[in-house]
Amino acid sequence: MKNKGGEKMFNGFIPRYDLEARIQHSKLDSWGNGMPSARMNRVEEPSTADFSSVMSGLVENLNTQIEAPDNLLKDAMMGSENVDVHDVMTAMAKAELTVSVATTITGKVIQAYDKIMQLQI
Repeated sequence: MKNKGGEKMFNGFIPRYDLEARIQHSKLDSWGNGMPSARMNRVEEPSTADFSSVMSGLVENLNTQIEAPDNLLKDAMMGSENVDVHDVMTAMAKAELTVSVATTITGKVIQAYDKIMQLQI
């Protein structure tokens, strides 16, 4: 609704600033271009099927990361020119970090499960 001066009017109130024009848009807010907001798509359409598929993917990745240093060490001991001690040490550090993250995630999931079980209905 507009008044006589052509300004937007909301229930008798005429704002002094055009707040809509002052909003800073980001990549996530695509509604200004005629597209739905990316934030809503993220919430409404999960990228993975369920929790079990995410956890099984993490376990497979964990197994791959843990086996990598052993495979590189075998190649280095066989005299492969493509692998040196630095590659083995880097793979071992990655495996150690992966195990640490997996342990932390497992602990957090168990804590969340315990909190859910303590809820009183």
